[in-house]
Formats: sequence, C-alpha cells, structure tokens
Amino acid sequence: MVIMLFFGDSITYGAWDLEGGWVQRLRKLLDEKQIKNTEEYYYMVYNLGIDGGDSTKLLEHFEDETRRRLWPGEETIIIFSTGANDALIEIDKGKNRTSINIFKKNIEKLIEKADKFTKKVIFVGTVPHEESKTNPVSWDENISYKNKDLKKYNETIKDVCSKKKVSFIDVFNKLNNKDFIKTLDDGVHPNSEGHKIMFEIIKDYLIKNKIL
Repeated sequence: MVIMLFFGDSITYGAWDLEGGWVQRLRKLLDEKQIKNTEEYYYMVYNLGIDGGDSTKLLEHFEDETRRRLWPGEETIIIFSTGANDALIEIDKGKNRTSINIFKKNIEKLIEKADKFTKKVIFVGTVPHEESKTNPVSWDENISYKNKDLKKYNETIKDVCSKKKVSFIDVFNKLNNKDFIKTLDDGVHPNSEGHKIMFEIIKDYLIKNKIL
C-alpha cells in the first residue's frame, strides 16, 4: 500500500471544481486502477488542503496530520502545494503576507520535517492569477495578488528543492497562458477545466518520474 498526503491551500482542496479538484482527479485515477487490480495496486489518498493555508500555518499542523495517517511499514508520498497565500499582498500593510526570506526558511523546514517520514517529497509550484480580478480580490478588499510575486515565490521553491534534491513540478510557467488564465473565474481559483489542466500536468510528471 502507498499513502499519499497532499498539503496545500484552497486550490489543493479543489475549490470551484465540480469533480473535487486536481487532487481528487488523481485519486479517481488511482481508484480506477485499484479496482482493476486489487492485489497489486492500492493507494490511500488524503487531501489535506486548507482554504487560506500558507507555509507558516502548514508548518504548525504538518507533522501531526502526517503521523495520524501513516501505516507502519507502508510507503509514503508527501506532496506540498503552497506559496500563493504567502505571496499575497496585505494592502493595508503594503507587503506580502510572508516575507520571501521567511518563506524560504519555511520551505526548508517543511522538507526537513517531511524527510523524517519519507524520501518521496514533492513540491508543486504556484499558479498564475488573473490580475484584472485580483487587485483586490472580490471577497476581501485588503488582499491582492500579483503574478510577479507569485513567480518569485515559485522560483524560491524551485531553488530550495534543487539544493535539497527534492522533486519540483513547475506548473507556473506551464499555466501562464490564455487557455489557463481564462479558467480563473474569480481570478485565483481554477474552475473544472482549469483543475483538469493542472491534473494532466501533475499526473504526467508523477508517471514520467515513476512516482505513480
């Protein structure tokens, strides 16, 4: 059996996708394979995405959430998707929620903590937003997102992963195009079509690198 734990924010959770998001789509794929081959193929997929989650909050609950779901002797895969809510701008303060230096340290700490449980640790990068709808966002006049910041935080994750020899899926550069941007109905969260696009990119990476 393989335990797969997904940690992240509302996009990880699957907000705005009628099929449950890109993580749920991965689970569906694995469930279908499992049904066809019950003796050799068994995955337990846990979506631990939290609305509004950022790297600091993730550090607070990561170890406890992980320990509660481990099975002794079974393989574990941990996938993080964080950074967007760290990069958001708190307009009244005129700065990012998490400074880039603290964010870098948080990613390093997450890798250090995850390494206690498994060597199969993967980060999914940030997702580009539709800036015409995110300055500010419709649900909070004090929150703004800018793609230059999202890209900077994405590159920080990439750099840390490279130094720590941790797998990194760079979705930002693959999704920064009109076809994906138009799926962001509220400027931030992909709709069902957007989650499908994300699912295909992440699935292909996991298969290519023999993680699935």
